[in-house]
Amino acid sequence: MNNPRVEELLEFLRFPSVSAQSGHAGDMKECADWLVAKLQRSGLEARAVSTGGHPAVIGATPRDPSKRTVLIYGHYDVQPAEPFELWTTPPFEPQIRDGRIWGRGSTDNKGQIFAHITGVAEALQEGPLPVNVIFLIEGEEEVGSTHLAGFLKSHHDELACDVIAISDTGMAADGYPTLSYALRGVAAMEVTVTGPSHDLHSGVYGGAVANPATAAARLIASLHDADGRVLIDGFYDKVRGLAAWEREAAAAAPVKDSDIAEQAGVDELFGEPGFTAIERIGARPTAEVNGIGGGYQGEGSKTVLPASAFFKLTFRLVPDQSPDAILDLAEAHFRKHCPPGVKITIERGHGGEAYFLDPNSPDGIAARAALESVFGKKPALLREGGSIPILTSLREILGRDSLLVALASPDCRAHSPDENFPLENFLAGIRLNKELLARLAHAN
Repeated sequence: MNNPRVEELLEFLRFPSVSAQSGHAGDMKECADWLVAKLQRSGLEARAVSTGGHPAVIGATPRDPSKRTVLIYGHYDVQPAEPFELWTTPPFEPQIRDGRIWGRGSTDNKGQIFAHITGVAEALQEGPLPVNVIFLIEGEEEVGSTHLAGFLKSHHDELACDVIAISDTGMAADGYPTLSYALRGVAAMEVTVTGPSHDLHSGVYGGAVANPATAAARLIASLHDADGRVLIDGFYDKVRGLAAWEREAAAAAPVKDSDIAEQAGVDELFGEPGFTAIERIGARPTAEVNGIGGGYQGEGSKTVLPASAFFKLTFRLVPDQSPDAILDLAEAHFRKHCPPGVKITIERGHGGEAYFLDPNSPDGIAARAALESVFGKKPALLREGGSIPILTSLREILGRDSLLVALASPDCRAHSPDENFPLENFLAGIRLNKELLARLAHAN
Protein backbone atom coordinates (compact mmCIF):
# COMPACT_ATOMS: atom_id res chain seq x y z
CA MET A 1 0.00 0.00 0.00
CA ASN A 2 1.58 3.25 -1.13
CA ASN A 3 0.48 5.48 1.75
CA PRO A 4 3.29 7.23 3.67
CA ARG A 5 1.22 7.33 6.86
CA VAL A 6 0.65 3.57 6.76
CA GLU A 7 4.23 2.79 5.73
CA GLU A 8 5.53 4.66 8.78
CA LEU A 9 3.15 2.74 11.03
CA LEU A 10 4.40 -0.54 9.55
CA GLU A 11 7.97 0.56 10.30
CA PHE A 12 6.95 1.30 13.89
CA LEU A 13 5.35 -2.14 14.21
CA ARG A 14 8.48 -3.97 13.08
CA PHE A 15 10.24 -3.22 16.37
CA PRO A 16 9.77 -6.23 18.71
CA SER A 17 9.40 -3.90 21.68
CA VAL A 18 8.39 -6.53 24.23
CA SER A 19 8.88 -4.97 27.65
CA ALA A 20 8.35 -8.21 29.57
CA GLN A 21 11.31 -10.01 28.01
CA SER A 22 14.85 -8.88 28.90
CA GLY A 23 16.18 -10.11 25.57
CA HIS A 24 14.30 -7.27 23.87
CA ALA A 25 15.87 -4.44 25.91
CA GLY A 26 17.85 -3.32 22.86
CA ASP A 27 14.71 -3.35 20.72
CA MET A 28 12.95 -1.22 23.32
CA LYS A 29 15.67 1.42 23.16
CA GLU A 30 15.73 1.40 19.35
CA CYS A 31 11.96 1.80 19.24
CA ALA A 32 12.08 4.72 21.69
CA ASP A 33 14.81 6.38 19.61
CA TRP A 34 12.72 5.88 16.46
CA LEU A 35 9.79 7.62 18.15
CA VAL A 36 11.97 10.52 19.21
CA ALA A 37 13.17 10.99 15.64
CA LYS A 38 9.59 10.83 14.32
CA LEU A 39 8.38 13.45 16.80
CA GLN A 40 11.32 15.71 15.98
CA ARG A 41 10.63 15.42 12.24
CA SER A 42 7.03 16.35 12.99
CA GLY A 43 8.10 19.64 14.56
CA LEU A 44 8.10 18.77 18.26
CA GLU A 45 10.89 18.93 20.78
CA ALA A 46 11.41 15.32 21.83
CA ARG A 47 13.72 13.07 23.80
CA ALA A 48 13.88 9.66 25.42
CA VAL A 49 14.08 9.84 29.20
CA SER A 50 15.40 7.22 31.62
CA THR A 51 12.83 5.90 34.07
CA GLY A 52 14.78 3.26 35.96
CA GLY A 53 13.36 0.72 33.52
CA HIS A 54 12.57 1.09 29.83
CA PRO A 55 12.78 4.69 28.57
CA ALA A 56 9.80 6.98 28.22
CA VAL A 57 9.45 9.36 25.30
CA ILE A 58 8.38 12.97 25.78
CA GLY A 59 7.55 15.21 22.84
CA ALA A 60 6.04 18.68 23.05
CA THR A 61 5.19 21.77 21.07
CA PRO A 62 6.50 25.10 22.41
CA ARG A 63 4.27 26.10 25.32
CA ASP A 64 2.03 29.11 24.67
CA PRO A 65 0.57 30.25 28.03
CA SER A 66 -2.52 31.63 26.29
CA LYS A 67 -3.53 28.14 25.10
CA ARG A 68 -4.79 25.06 26.91
CA THR A 69 -2.40 22.11 27.08
CA VAL A 70 -3.41 18.58 26.08
CA LEU A 71 -1.25 15.64 27.14
CA ILE A 72 -1.61 12.62 24.85
CA TYR A 73 -0.60 9.37 26.54
CA GLY A 74 0.24 6.05 24.91
CA HIS A 75 2.78 3.24 25.07
CA TYR A 76 5.22 1.72 22.61
CA ASP A 77 5.79 -1.56 24.42
CA VAL A 78 3.81 -4.62 23.36
CA GLN A 79 2.77 -7.97 24.75
CA PRO A 80 4.89 -11.08 24.10
CA ALA A 81 3.87 -12.62 20.78
CA GLU A 82 4.07 -16.29 21.82
CA PRO A 83 2.80 -18.77 20.74
CA PHE A 84 4.27 -17.80 17.38
CA GLU A 85 2.79 -20.80 15.57
CA LEU A 86 -0.73 -19.44 16.07
CA TRP A 87 -0.04 -16.34 13.97
CA THR A 88 -1.14 -16.38 10.34
CA THR A 89 1.86 -14.18 9.49
CA PRO A 90 4.90 -13.36 11.68
CA PRO A 91 3.93 -10.94 14.47
CA PHE A 92 6.73 -8.46 13.80
CA GLU A 93 6.44 -8.56 10.02
CA PRO A 94 3.20 -6.56 9.75
CA GLN A 95 0.94 -7.34 6.80
CA ILE A 96 -2.04 -5.59 5.23
CA ARG A 97 -4.95 -7.76 4.18
CA ASP A 98 -8.73 -7.49 4.23
CA GLY A 99 -8.51 -3.80 5.10
CA ARG A 100 -6.57 -4.41 8.31
CA ILE A 101 -3.00 -4.21 9.55
CA TRP A 102 -1.98 -7.51 11.16
CA GLY A 103 0.88 -7.58 13.66
CA ARG A 104 1.77 -7.35 17.33
CA GLY A 105 1.04 -3.88 18.68
CA SER A 106 -1.08 -2.87 15.69
CA THR A 107 -3.94 -1.97 18.04
CA ASP A 108 -2.31 -2.15 21.48
CA ASN A 109 -1.04 0.51 21.37
CA LYS A 110 1.18 1.49 18.46
CA GLY A 111 -1.57 1.96 15.89
CA GLN A 112 -3.67 4.09 18.22
CA ILE A 113 -0.90 6.35 19.51
CA PHE A 114 0.59 6.69 16.02
CA ALA A 115 -2.76 7.99 14.76
CA HIS A 116 -2.42 10.84 17.27
CA ILE A 117 1.21 11.47 16.34
CA THR A 118 0.29 11.61 12.67
CA GLY A 119 -2.64 13.92 13.36
CA VAL A 120 -0.43 16.39 15.20
CA ALA A 121 2.30 16.17 12.55
CA GLU A 122 -0.14 16.93 9.74
CA ALA A 123 -1.83 19.74 11.65
CA LEU A 124 1.56 21.40 12.33
CA GLN A 125 2.21 21.48 8.58
CA GLU A 126 -0.88 23.65 8.24
CA GLY A 127 0.03 26.11 10.99
CA PRO A 128 0.07 26.53 14.78
CA LEU A 129 -2.04 24.12 16.80
CA PRO A 130 -5.07 25.42 18.73
CA VAL A 131 -3.60 23.92 21.91
CA ASN A 132 -0.22 23.06 23.35
CA VAL A 133 0.48 19.34 22.94
CA ILE A 134 2.62 17.02 25.05
CA PHE A 135 3.15 13.38 24.12
CA LEU A 136 4.02 10.95 26.90
CA ILE A 137 4.71 7.53 25.40
CA GLU A 138 5.97 5.00 27.92
CA GLY A 139 7.65 1.64 27.52
CA GLU A 140 6.31 -0.29 30.52
CA GLU A 141 2.52 -0.27 30.26
CA GLU A 142 2.39 -3.98 29.50
CA VAL A 143 4.36 -4.77 32.67
CA GLY A 144 2.32 -2.60 35.02
CA SER A 145 3.88 0.85 34.44
CA THR A 146 6.22 0.12 37.32
CA HIS A 147 8.19 3.35 37.10
CA LEU A 148 5.47 5.68 35.80
CA ALA A 149 4.33 7.21 39.10
CA GLY A 150 7.87 8.20 40.05
CA PHE A 151 8.46 9.51 36.54
CA LEU A 152 5.31 11.66 36.69
CA LYS A 153 6.39 13.11 40.02
CA SER A 154 9.91 13.95 38.87
CA HIS A 155 8.63 15.51 35.61
CA HIS A 156 5.49 17.08 37.06
CA ASP A 157 6.14 20.62 35.82
CA GLU A 158 7.16 19.52 32.34
CA LEU A 159 3.99 17.42 31.99
CA ALA A 160 1.60 20.00 33.46
CA CYS A 161 -1.56 20.05 31.36
CA ASP A 162 -5.27 20.84 31.35
CA VAL A 163 -6.58 17.49 30.15
CA ILE A 164 -5.26 14.08 29.04
CA ALA A 165 -6.31 12.17 25.92
CA ILE A 166 -5.81 8.41 25.60
CA SER A 167 -6.72 5.96 22.86
CA ASP A 168 -6.10 2.57 24.46
CA THR A 169 -9.65 1.28 24.86
CA GLY A 170 -12.19 -0.55 22.72
CA MET A 171 -15.14 0.54 20.61
CA ALA A 172 -18.58 -0.67 21.60
CA ALA A 173 -19.01 -2.07 18.09
CA ASP A 174 -16.96 -2.07 14.91
CA GLY A 175 -16.58 1.52 13.68
CA TYR A 176 -18.84 2.87 16.45
CA PRO A 177 -17.57 6.01 18.27
CA THR A 178 -17.05 5.31 21.94
CA LEU A 179 -16.12 7.34 25.00
CA SER A 180 -15.24 5.15 27.96
CA TYR A 181 -16.04 7.20 31.05
CA ALA A 182 -15.26 4.57 33.69
CA LEU A 183 -13.07 1.54 34.17
CA ARG A 184 -13.00 -0.97 36.96
CA GLY A 185 -10.15 -1.22 39.43
CA VAL A 186 -8.35 -4.43 40.29
CA ALA A 187 -6.93 -6.24 43.31
CA ALA A 188 -5.10 -9.56 43.11
CA MET A 189 -4.57 -12.31 45.68
CA GLU A 190 -3.21 -15.85 45.84
CA VAL A 191 -4.28 -18.31 48.53
CA THR A 192 -2.24 -21.41 49.36
CA VAL A 193 -3.84 -24.17 51.41
CA THR A 194 -1.48 -26.59 53.20
CA GLY A 195 -2.17 -29.76 55.16
CA PRO A 196 0.15 -32.74 55.64
CA SER A 197 3.92 -32.36 55.36
CA HIS A 198 3.96 -34.39 52.14
CA ASP A 199 1.58 -36.05 49.67
CA LEU A 200 -0.17 -38.98 51.36
CA HIS A 201 -1.57 -42.28 50.11
CA SER A 202 -5.28 -41.51 49.76
CA GLY A 203 -6.27 -45.04 50.72
CA VAL A 204 -4.19 -45.08 53.89
CA TYR A 205 -4.96 -41.53 55.07
CA GLY A 206 -8.13 -40.52 53.22
CA GLY A 207 -10.97 -39.75 55.64
CA ALA A 208 -8.56 -39.15 58.53
CA VAL A 209 -6.54 -36.19 57.23
CA ALA A 210 -8.02 -33.03 55.69
CA ASN A 211 -7.48 -32.73 51.94
CA PRO A 212 -6.07 -29.28 50.96
CA ALA A 213 -7.52 -29.55 47.44
CA THR A 214 -11.00 -30.13 48.86
CA ALA A 215 -10.47 -27.28 51.33
CA ALA A 216 -9.43 -24.95 48.50
CA ALA A 217 -12.58 -25.89 46.57
CA ARG A 218 -14.71 -25.13 49.62
CA LEU A 219 -13.05 -21.75 50.07
CA ILE A 220 -13.67 -20.90 46.43
CA ALA A 221 -17.30 -22.02 46.72
CA SER A 222 -17.75 -19.71 49.72
CA LEU A 223 -17.15 -16.65 47.52
CA HIS A 224 -20.50 -16.52 45.69
CA ASP A 225 -24.15 -17.32 46.04
CA ALA A 226 -26.01 -19.24 43.33
CA ASP A 227 -26.57 -16.03 41.31
CA GLY A 228 -22.92 -14.96 41.38
CA ARG A 229 -23.27 -12.29 44.06
CA VAL A 230 -20.11 -12.01 46.18
CA LEU A 231 -20.61 -13.23 49.77
CA ILE A 232 -17.66 -11.45 51.41
CA ASP A 233 -19.02 -9.36 54.30
CA GLY A 234 -18.86 -5.64 53.46
CA PHE A 235 -17.90 -6.22 49.82
CA TYR A 236 -20.70 -4.01 48.43
CA ASP A 237 -20.69 -1.34 51.17
CA LYS A 238 -19.00 1.33 49.01
CA VAL A 239 -20.59 0.45 45.67
CA ARG A 240 -22.49 3.29 44.02
CA GLY A 241 -25.78 2.60 42.31
CA LEU A 242 -26.11 3.34 38.62
CA ALA A 243 -27.59 6.76 37.81
CA ALA A 244 -30.60 6.83 35.52
CA TRP A 245 -28.57 8.36 32.68
CA GLU A 246 -26.00 5.57 33.02
CA ARG A 247 -28.63 2.88 32.62
CA GLU A 248 -30.00 4.74 29.61
CA ALA A 249 -26.51 4.96 28.10
CA ALA A 250 -25.92 1.25 28.69
CA ALA A 251 -29.25 0.40 27.08
CA ALA A 252 -28.44 2.61 24.07
CA ALA A 253 -25.02 1.05 23.49
CA PRO A 254 -24.78 -0.96 20.26
CA VAL A 255 -23.46 -4.04 22.09
CA LYS A 256 -26.21 -6.28 23.51
CA ASP A 257 -26.22 -9.32 25.77
CA SER A 258 -26.38 -11.60 22.74
CA ASP A 259 -23.26 -9.95 21.30
CA ILE A 260 -21.34 -10.54 24.53
CA ALA A 261 -22.41 -14.19 24.59
CA GLU A 262 -21.25 -14.60 21.00
CA GLN A 263 -17.91 -12.91 21.69
CA ALA A 264 -17.36 -15.16 24.71
CA GLY A 265 -18.41 -18.30 22.88
CA VAL A 266 -21.07 -19.29 25.40
CA ASP A 267 -24.71 -20.27 25.02
CA GLU A 268 -25.90 -18.52 28.15
CA LEU A 269 -24.71 -15.55 30.22
CA PHE A 270 -24.51 -15.56 34.01
CA GLY A 271 -24.37 -12.93 36.72
CA GLU A 272 -26.16 -10.77 39.25
CA PRO A 273 -29.91 -10.48 38.68
CA GLY A 274 -31.25 -7.04 37.90
CA PHE A 275 -28.42 -5.97 35.58
CA THR A 276 -27.72 -6.40 31.90
CA ALA A 277 -24.42 -7.97 30.92
CA ILE A 278 -22.95 -4.62 29.89
CA GLU A 279 -23.90 -3.19 33.29
CA ARG A 280 -22.39 -6.14 35.13
CA ILE A 281 -19.15 -5.80 33.17
CA GLY A 282 -18.69 -2.08 33.73
CA ALA A 283 -20.52 -1.15 36.89
CA ARG A 284 -20.55 -4.14 39.23
CA PRO A 285 -17.62 -5.52 41.24
CA THR A 286 -16.60 -9.15 40.92
CA ALA A 287 -14.47 -11.86 42.49
CA GLU A 288 -12.99 -14.14 39.85
CA VAL A 289 -10.89 -17.30 40.16
CA ASN A 290 -8.06 -16.98 37.63
CA GLY A 291 -6.25 -20.22 38.41
CA ILE A 292 -6.41 -23.28 40.64
CA GLY A 293 -4.03 -26.16 41.20
CA GLY A 294 -2.86 -28.91 43.49
CA GLY A 295 -2.20 -32.61 43.52
CA TYR A 296 -1.35 -34.89 40.65
CA GLN A 297 -1.69 -33.37 37.17
CA GLY A 298 -0.16 -36.08 34.98
CA GLU A 299 -1.67 -38.78 32.80
CA GLY A 300 -3.81 -41.42 34.48
CA SER A 301 -4.50 -41.76 38.19
CA LYS A 302 -2.26 -41.26 41.18
CA THR A 303 -4.08 -41.91 44.44
CA VAL A 304 -2.66 -39.16 46.61
CA LEU A 305 -3.95 -36.74 49.14
CA PRO A 306 -1.98 -33.61 48.13
CA ALA A 307 0.09 -31.72 50.65
CA SER A 308 -1.08 -28.37 49.29
CA ALA A 309 -3.34 -26.60 46.82
CA PHE A 310 -3.69 -23.01 45.66
CA PHE A 311 -5.96 -20.62 43.85
CA LYS A 312 -5.44 -17.19 42.32
CA LEU A 313 -8.04 -14.43 42.45
CA THR A 314 -8.62 -10.98 41.06
CA PHE A 315 -11.32 -8.65 42.25
CA ARG A 316 -12.62 -6.13 39.71
CA LEU A 317 -13.69 -3.03 41.59
CA VAL A 318 -15.86 0.01 40.97
CA PRO A 319 -15.48 3.63 42.12
CA ASP A 320 -15.10 4.14 45.90
CA GLN A 321 -13.90 0.57 46.48
CA SER A 322 -10.34 0.56 47.81
CA PRO A 323 -8.15 -2.33 46.59
CA ASP A 324 -6.43 -2.62 49.97
CA ALA A 325 -9.74 -2.53 51.85
CA ILE A 326 -11.22 -5.24 49.61
CA LEU A 327 -8.16 -7.45 50.10
CA ASP A 328 -8.54 -6.96 53.87
CA LEU A 329 -12.15 -8.12 53.67
CA ALA A 330 -11.24 -11.08 51.46
CA GLU A 331 -8.49 -12.21 53.77
CA ALA A 332 -10.84 -12.03 56.77
CA HIS A 333 -13.41 -14.03 54.79
CA PHE A 334 -11.00 -16.83 53.94
CA ARG A 335 -9.64 -17.07 57.46
CA LYS A 336 -13.19 -17.22 58.82
CA HIS A 337 -14.17 -19.98 56.37
CA CYS A 338 -10.94 -21.98 56.49
CA PRO A 339 -11.90 -25.64 57.07
CA PRO A 340 -10.36 -27.50 60.02
CA GLY A 341 -7.19 -29.48 59.52
CA VAL A 342 -5.53 -27.12 57.02
CA LYS A 343 -3.75 -23.77 57.11
CA ILE A 344 -3.86 -20.94 54.59
CA THR A 345 -1.20 -18.51 53.44
CA ILE A 346 -2.34 -15.39 51.61
CA GLU A 347 -0.16 -13.38 49.26
CA ARG A 348 -1.40 -10.07 47.94
CA GLY A 349 -0.67 -9.04 44.37
CA HIS A 350 -1.03 -5.92 42.26
CA GLY A 351 -3.87 -3.45 42.63
CA GLY A 352 -5.30 -0.30 41.13
CA GLU A 353 -8.32 1.88 41.80
CA ALA A 354 -11.32 2.27 39.54
CA TYR A 355 -11.60 5.32 37.31
CA PHE A 356 -14.60 7.56 36.66
CA LEU A 357 -14.92 10.67 34.48
CA ASP A 358 -18.09 12.73 34.16
CA PRO A 359 -18.85 12.54 30.42
CA ASN A 360 -21.04 15.63 30.82
CA SER A 361 -18.13 17.83 31.90
CA PRO A 362 -16.93 20.47 29.39
CA ASP A 363 -14.05 18.25 28.28
CA GLY A 364 -16.31 15.21 28.15
CA ILE A 365 -18.77 17.07 25.94
CA ALA A 366 -15.91 18.23 23.69
CA ALA A 367 -14.68 14.65 23.29
CA ARG A 368 -18.19 13.41 22.49
CA ALA A 369 -18.64 16.14 19.90
CA ALA A 370 -15.30 15.28 18.26
CA LEU A 371 -16.22 11.59 18.09
CA GLU A 372 -19.62 12.36 16.58
CA SER A 373 -18.09 14.72 14.00
CA VAL A 374 -15.57 12.11 12.82
CA PHE A 375 -17.73 8.97 12.92
CA GLY A 376 -21.09 10.50 12.00
CA LYS A 377 -23.11 9.21 14.96
CA LYS A 378 -23.52 9.94 18.63
CA PRO A 379 -20.87 8.07 20.62
CA ALA A 380 -21.63 5.25 22.98
CA LEU A 381 -20.87 6.03 26.62
CA LEU A 382 -19.37 2.97 28.25
CA ARG A 383 -18.16 1.80 31.62
CA GLU A 384 -15.48 -0.73 30.70
CA GLY A 385 -14.75 -3.82 32.71
CA GLY A 386 -10.99 -3.73 32.35
CA SER A 387 -8.50 -1.78 34.42
CA ILE A 388 -5.92 0.88 33.59
CA PRO A 389 -4.28 1.66 36.97
CA ILE A 390 -2.15 4.43 35.44
CA LEU A 391 -5.28 6.60 35.15
CA THR A 392 -5.29 6.98 38.91
CA SER A 393 -1.62 7.98 38.87
CA LEU A 394 -2.24 10.55 36.14
CA ARG A 395 -5.12 12.04 38.10
CA GLU A 396 -3.41 12.00 41.49
CA ILE A 397 -0.03 13.34 40.33
CA LEU A 398 -0.94 15.64 37.43
CA GLY A 399 -4.37 16.51 38.81
CA ARG A 400 -6.14 16.03 35.48
CA ASP A 401 -8.79 13.77 34.01
CA SER A 402 -8.25 11.43 31.06
CA LEU A 403 -10.53 11.24 28.03
CA LEU A 404 -10.65 7.65 26.77
CA VAL A 405 -11.47 7.90 23.07
CA ALA A 406 -11.43 4.41 21.61
CA LEU A 407 -9.98 3.31 18.27
CA ALA A 408 -9.73 -0.45 18.90
CA SER A 409 -12.28 -2.69 17.20
CA PRO A 410 -14.01 -5.37 19.31
CA ASP A 411 -12.29 -8.11 17.29
CA CYS A 412 -8.79 -6.62 17.36
CA ARG A 413 -7.38 -9.65 19.24
CA ALA A 414 -5.15 -7.49 21.45
CA HIS A 415 -2.76 -9.65 23.53
CA SER A 416 -3.58 -12.62 21.28
CA PRO A 417 -2.18 -14.10 18.06
CA ASP A 418 -3.30 -12.28 14.91
CA GLU A 419 -3.69 -8.90 16.59
CA ASN A 420 -5.02 -6.45 14.02
CA PHE A 421 -6.06 -2.83 13.45
CA PRO A 422 -8.54 -1.71 10.77
CA LEU A 423 -6.96 0.78 8.38
CA GLU A 424 -10.10 2.88 8.62
CA ASN A 425 -9.69 3.12 12.40
CA PHE A 426 -6.14 4.38 11.91
CA LEU A 427 -7.20 6.99 9.38
CA ALA A 428 -10.22 7.96 11.48
CA GLY A 429 -7.89 8.32 14.47
CA ILE A 430 -5.86 10.91 12.58
CA ARG A 431 -9.03 12.90 11.86
CA LEU A 432 -10.18 12.45 15.45
CA ASN A 433 -6.94 13.85 16.81
CA LYS A 434 -7.34 17.06 14.84
CA GLU A 435 -11.02 17.44 15.73
CA LEU A 436 -10.43 16.66 19.40
CA LEU A 437 -7.65 19.23 19.79
CA ALA A 438 -9.76 21.88 18.09
CA ARG A 439 -12.72 21.28 20.39
CA LEU A 440 -10.67 20.97 23.59
CA ALA A 441 -9.14 24.37 22.84
CA HIS A 442 -12.42 26.02 23.85
CA ALA A 443 -13.86 23.47 26.28
CA ASN A 444 -13.18 25.21 29.58
